[in-house]
Amino acid sequence: MGEPVVVQGTAISQPYNPYEHKAAAPTDQPVAQQPASSSGAGEAQPTKCRDPIFALLLIGNVAAICAVAGIYGSTAFDQNQNTSGENYDGYVVAAFVLGAIAMVFTGFCLPIMMCIPMILIKASLIGMLILSGAMMVVSFLSGNIIGGIFGVVFFLIFGCYARAVWSRIPFASVNLLTACTAVKQNCGVIFVAYLYVIVAFGWSILWSIAFVGVYDQVIATVNGENTINYGYYFLLFLSFFFTHQVIQNCTHVTVSGTVGSWWFSPEHSGCCSGGVMGSVIRTLTTSFGSVCFGSLLVAILQATKAVAQAARGEDGGSFLLCIAECILQCLADILEYFNKWAFVYVGLYGYSYIEAGKNVWTLFKNRGWEAIIADDLISNVFFFLSLSVGGICAGIGYAFNENSFGGIFADAIDTGLSVSTTNAVLGFIIGLVLSSILFSTIGSAVNAVIVCFAEGPAEFEANHPELSRKMRETWLQFYPSCGA
Repeated sequence: MGEPVVVQGTAISQPYNPYEHKAAAPTDQPVAQQPASSSGAGEAQPTKCRDPIFALLLIGNVAAICAVAGIYGSTAFDQNQNTSGENYDGYVVAAFVLGAIAMVFTGFCLPIMMCIPMILIKASLIGMLILSGAMMVVSFLSGNIIGGIFGVVFFLIFGCYARAVWSRIPFASVNLLTACTAVKQNCGVIFVAYLYVIVAFGWSILWSIAFVGVYDQVIATVNGENTINYGYYFLLFLSFFFTHQVIQNCTHVTVSGTVGSWWFSPEHSGCCSGGVMGSVIRTLTTSFGSVCFGSLLVAILQATKAVAQAARGEDGGSFLLCIAECILQCLADILEYFNKWAFVYVGLYGYSYIEAGKNVWTLFKNRGWEAIIADDLISNVFFFLSLSVGGICAGIGYAFNENSFGGIFADAIDTGLSVSTTNAVLGFIIGLVLSSILFSTIGSAVNAVIVCFAEGPAEFEANHPELSRKMRETWLQFYPSCGA
């Protein structure tokens, strides 16, 4: 063993062996009130509001958009009312039917992922390779040489990636199985995720009303040309992305806290158990400011990128603005990736945003988990399953024609496509979105499982011995140096 290192004030040996601890007895305390595990990494924080100033900023943001929508939005929408006699009734009915179908097929995906996780991960890797190869072939056949060259590059990259991570699939499959088990035993968290989506949908409508109203006010005619006030654009986009990021990250923090309760205190598990409800309450109260803090940082980058994109459209496609967009997108992606892990700590222990970030990177740096984070194998499974559900719903939607549902599509608004094609597109979008909600919930659970496995292997062994055995065996098989 090397010299001990200090993580959150507790000395641990280096390298870290997650299986050298004795199993701990289950505790009746919820995860947010538990003492630090024997690994010494995470510590429960006192119950108080973290980063409250950022929560106040969000409240002010929502209040401002409500005011703007009330002052400017109603007039703008009154001027654009549909008076043609056409309606959306048929498509609304189709949306509800297709939504129910999507929920059913998405529900079937959970037991499938639990039964054959390894097969799904392997199939998704091969699928990504096939897609990149298909892009290459289609580009060359259509005469797009540049696209074909990029296709070759991506095909080689995916081929090397698949070969490099193939041996790690068993460990990833056990992570997926564990996450699905946690979500299944706390299925109420899925309904919470859908509630967050409903809130996000309502926010999108409210923001759209405000945007249309402000858009009419900030465009002035100068020498016969439209001049856009990009300051207003930035504030509006910042408002939109800020709130959406908060809603999205609230889901992540809620799931992380729920998985933590299941991991350390399985007796709190259940559909609407204390583990689920306690995590929701902590997310929307004491940890809400931390969620808003991290969300605001990403929103600033996303809003800046949106303004650059709008400016590039006005400027005829400036090369410098295109470069700026790419840089901003990369920065936003990096920060979102960082937030994904930081918010796990917020959900598990109630850290402030800054402290959560420090703990995550210290944990993975000292315990050699950088490679594990990079092995984002499971997201490929979610991508292909979402496409599958969307494709099924699209096929069912295509069967809806002018005579379906008692001829309700007779007066349907003209979309420029046939009724069947419109319903197919609608079905694909609905299937893709609704399935992605469940899979994002499981994805958050996977992130929490990875952190909990580093934090509390002893508690995992005591509370979930069968899953612990599978994870331990696959970990030691493919990462034997950590078992020394």
